[in-house]
Amino acid sequence: MPSKGMRSICFSPRTPSFALAPTTASTASSPARSSPARSTISNPNSTPGRRSSFSDYRTQQIIETASAIVTKWDPETSPYAKVTSLFYESKPEALQFLKCLTDLQTAMRLLSAQDSKDPRLVRAQHLMQIGMKRLQKEFYQILSTNRAYLDPESISTRSSARSSLSDFDGVDDDDNAAGADAIAEVEQVSSLAMDDLRSIAECMISAGYAKECVGIYRVIRKSIVDEGIYRLGVERVGSLSRMSWESVELRVKAWLEAVKVAVRTLFNGERILCDHVFAAFDSVRESCFAEISRDGAALLFGFPELLLAKIKKKDGTAPDRIFRILDMYAAISENWTEIESIFESDSTSAVRSQALNSLARLGESARSMLAEFESTIHKDKHHSSRSPVPIDGGIHPLTNYVADYLALLADDYNSVLADILQDWPSPPQAAKSSSPEHSFFDSPRSDDESQEPALSVRFSWLLLVLLSKLDGKAKSYKDASLSYLFLANNLSYVVSRARGSNLGFVIGVEEWVGKHEAKVGQFAANYERLAWGPVLAALPEDPAAAVSAEEAREVFKRFGSRFEEAYRKQSCCIVEDPKLRDEIKKSIARKLVPRYRGFYEKNRATVGARRNVGIFVKYTPQDVARYLSELFLEVIVEEGSSPSTSSTSSSSHRR
Repeated sequence: MPSKGMRSICFSPRTPSFALAPTTASTASSPARSSPARSTISNPNSTPGRRSSFSDYRTQQIIETASAIVTKWDPETSPYAKVTSLFYESKPEALQFLKCLTDLQTAMRLLSAQDSKDPRLVRAQHLMQIGMKRLQKEFYQILSTNRAYLDPESISTRSSARSSLSDFDGVDDDDNAAGADAIAEVEQVSSLAMDDLRSIAECMISAGYAKECVGIYRVIRKSIVDEGIYRLGVERVGSLSRMSWESVELRVKAWLEAVKVAVRTLFNGERILCDHVFAAFDSVRESCFAEISRDGAALLFGFPELLLAKIKKKDGTAPDRIFRILDMYAAISENWTEIESIFESDSTSAVRSQALNSLARLGESARSMLAEFESTIHKDKHHSSRSPVPIDGGIHPLTNYVADYLALLADDYNSVLADILQDWPSPPQAAKSSSPEHSFFDSPRSDDESQEPALSVRFSWLLLVLLSKLDGKAKSYKDASLSYLFLANNLSYVVSRARGSNLGFVIGVEEWVGKHEAKVGQFAANYERLAWGPVLAALPEDPAAAVSAEEAREVFKRFGSRFEEAYRKQSCCIVEDPKLRDEIKKSIARKLVPRYRGFYEKNRATVGARRNVGIFVKYTPQDVARYLSELFLEVIVEEGSSPSTSSTSSSSHRR
């Protein structure tokens, strides 16, 4: 209850709250206040004495009418009023109660202006105190007993529930009607409660009892917001530094779910309710909502900074952590329009600033992690990629790691990264290399990179760094043919991941992917030339040309030796991509088998008697074709074994 000093301030004609108090609907429409008084004052024939007499009569009437209803609902003097709710018991009487208090406030203004020592002013003040105490009780009861109907979810989603119900035109009419009735009932109770709260708030604040009204509202609604944040899994923690990453990830997942619900349901519902209840008082509305939502919003939007502190302290800028960082960035970014709308006032600017600061720091952290990812490629620091080059010329772990990482980012975080990287400076141009394959070090984009999206430029650059690293690794092979097979395998994997994901669209399907698909073919051709060229060179260019028996025996012997040596070396190699594997095998067979068949059919009979043919001719054309078809299938070939022995034992050695 306000103090005596507060009462005198509230009812003083010099108090700004009276001069600025809005006229409520009940006040404007009151015939008792407007019609008689206005006609008396505007009558030019009226004398001052008659006007004063009528004003006194009207003031006394207002005080007597207010006294009757206020005393009736005084919980201190009436046991009935103590246990009964005015607004639930009789809505018409509740409206009359509000009107009487509004009229009483007008009468107090007039009395204060005429004679501040008038005994009727003291009586009116006493009645106003009793009435305000009653309204405080009603305000509290409505807020408390209607929690289920005034919860943020009900308020923020009731209109969408009604619109979604209309979408089920094919649903049984009875079910549809039952659902509509249930929604209508909830909406009716909620709307009535909101209107009652608004009427009480306008009456109390206009009478100078804003502190009491807002205090009740703030305590009840703030507890609902804080409880909602807690139920969404967002708890107050001092630090995440001592938690395992698995525990932190659980909290991040809970936070990601919480952001959407908190913004679109919890805070949005509270915004709607607060705007409705305090619609006539802008400053009260904004300050009240700020106090209700401040702690919950600070807890929600302050969590990303705790996570970033944990990552920086424990993991530096570990690239693998970027996925959760981007998830959190997306959660705030996707809800930014709602955040900005809900917390638009100056009193909630701190919430906007914190959300924006978290967004900026998450973006900065993501850029740092991409820079660290590039450093990881340069330094070959990834834990599974420090192994030497595969002896079989297969795919290096670094290739798997980088291509999969970029493909996942392109698939799931394309728009988020495009937003984060749009203002990030483009990477520097790579230096030319002395490698015979300069294309690895050529920029994969055009010279005018300013025309390219920042995400495309950045991802193309990271792939260029990877390919440069692979080119350096390829030089560690002593066998040049294996070096080219290694490059073909690894570049083929990168191209395959690009084509099979959104990565291809990010870096350019036609330009980048098409260009490097052609490069895979070049590497494969170089492999064939170096690995199988000597075998092909063992045969004459014209297999149908006549040669002597001695020359034929020498060709068969030389071909058999070279084929066996080449097969022994290449049978330990692997080509994981089925399409590339078939293309290489068919290309080798297409060059080798027809020429060998031509020479074989022309000269087999000239090398000696049938029983001695096997001494000079080790392989038939069918043998050569069969051995070639078994290449690159991860067959373990024992040292010194021939194509025939490795073929025989291949079924037991395949992995």
